[in-house]
Amino acid sequence: MRLEHFPETIRSIIMPSHQGELYYQCLGCNAEYSIDQLLYTCPSCNQVLLIFDKKFDELSHRDGKLWQTIFDYRKMLTIPALKGIYLYHEFIGPMIPIESIVYLGEGHTPVIEANSLLKKQIGMTFYFKNDGQNPSASFKDRGMASAFSYLQYLIHKGLASDILAVCASTGDTSASAALYAAYLKEFVKSAVLLPYKKVTPQQLSQPLGSGAHVFEIPGVFDDCMKVVEYLSVHYPVALLNSKNAWRILGQESYAYEIAQDFEYDMTDIAVIVPIGNAGNITAILSGFLKFFKTGIIRTLPKIIGVQSTHANPVYRYYQESDPSKRQFKPVVVKPSVAQAAMIGNPVSMPRVVYLVDEYNRYADSERVFFVEATEQHIMDYQLLANQNGHIACTQGGESLAGLVMALEKHYVNKNDIAILDSTAHALKFSNFQDMYFENRFSEEFNICPNPKMINTPKLIQPQDLKNFPQPGAPLTGEEFNQFVKRTAEEIAKRLQVTRTHSSEPQSTNNG
Repeated sequence: MRLEHFPETIRSIIMPSHQGELYYQCLGCNAEYSIDQLLYTCPSCNQVLLIFDKKFDELSHRDGKLWQTIFDYRKMLTIPALKGIYLYHEFIGPMIPIESIVYLGEGHTPVIEANSLLKKQIGMTFYFKNDGQNPSASFKDRGMASAFSYLQYLIHKGLASDILAVCASTGDTSASAALYAAYLKEFVKSAVLLPYKKVTPQQLSQPLGSGAHVFEIPGVFDDCMKVVEYLSVHYPVALLNSKNAWRILGQESYAYEIAQDFEYDMTDIAVIVPIGNAGNITAILSGFLKFFKTGIIRTLPKIIGVQSTHANPVYRYYQESDPSKRQFKPVVVKPSVAQAAMIGNPVSMPRVVYLVDEYNRYADSERVFFVEATEQHIMDYQLLANQNGHIACTQGGESLAGLVMALEKHYVNKNDIAILDSTAHALKFSNFQDMYFENRFSEEFNICPNPKMINTPKLIQPQDLKNFPQPGAPLTGEEFNQFVKRTAEEIAKRLQVTRTHSSEPQSTNNG
């Protein structure tokens, strides 16, 4: 819809006008730094940063209902820069000009309601938000659209050139970073570090296909992250992990979209999200807080963070009920099917602590909870979801397992409506499905396949036939007719269906 076709009352305010005054703030010593430089940690105390807007309070000058109207009308615009996460420009990157925004189709992924059978089995209404339908097939594109728009902003201002973008990854981050870097190939080169043999073949193929420099190193993600951090401190590179506060800004769009999809009514809403490196839950907390502070939503939804028992440092931290006694301790991870969550020392943990406290304070009650799920439950619930019409990845299975645990612990109830984060496309993790169906998980996964869920192809080759069609050697005549008839009969027998009509078609007399 073109701007001139909008009602006059909205036409003059539908385009972003809030400039913002963004700055980095350290969560350790509260030092502030200009955004005209690439920063990932505080130069003074090495703590992580968040990005704030000195003019954020100006957003409250507009009524929350008017903001809702602006976003709903803006969604109809045909301007590419505002079709993705920057639909919420004022809340994500208000100082980034429209011409600097990188848009590859990210954001506005669908929320799909579970069917009646699955809702009955779980015990409540819930939806999957399919972030695997982003361009690189994961939620990481939200943060990358923000980070690369910021890089292009620096380039356009003459503050940066010939950028080498680097990241550590369990798979999805590298795919996304490489894709967006390839789009800005004239100015940006991409290098990704992966833990050797710890990334699915599908995920490995993505950065390779996008032309990135791919390096595999021994160990796990946490080891890769340390190398990338060293590179970012000692070499002129742009770090693209969620340690980069611009990534967090982009991923806040997940919260904004949920608010908009549910008509800004967050009453009885619970959002279930895998934790991983803790960037996503950080962004979701921050996003809902921003909408709440500006009156766009009137209620803060419940947030349930989920971790695997094989990588659960955040869950362990919050098991201590007395905040003054909580101590964060990294864990040594074990192999997990939820590979993106296989992180024992999440870099955004300080952000989580800061934002959980603020979230609960604004909600005036405890609204953020943490649960853990076994590897068995992660796989079983992923398969259960997908056998009921979803395309959930293993992290989506982790979310569903987390919802079940949250129900058991009464963090949510049957009258709530849950939105589950399926962070990537199921096809990225199809090898784990294959391992489940073929019962070839190693003992360290602690997964024993449920025979009722195993599904494998069956060869149909009737034994009473001598010849079968082959590529380049088809059957003909009566021999082919017999092949068709006997194969169909064998399939019908396997499916336990019986013949109910004559084999010969009957003619109808219309005279």
